[in-house]
Amino acid sequence: MGAVRDSITRTLTEAFQPASLEVVDESHLHKGHAGWSEGGETHFRVRITAPAFAGMTRVAIHRAINDALKAELAGDVHALAIEAKAA
Repeated sequence: MGAVRDSITRTLTEAFQPASLEVVDESHLHKGHAGWSEGGETHFRVRITAPAFAGMTRVAIHRAINDALKAELAGDVHALAIEAKAA
């Protein structure tokens, strides 16, 4: 696991105590596209299920995740795909 992926995993775990969490580095799929850099850790997909999302709209969940990941998104992360639902 890379440092950015570790940080995303740690941050989301602390913020939402998910029932399930998968953080996938998809940078290799974007080689040559905007934001890509050698070594990866620029494009991620997050699959998360958490009780904390109960009663929230999809937009609210995405906003909460983006807010939690402010530090990571301000760094080298170019893209974040989110698949989230309440547990």
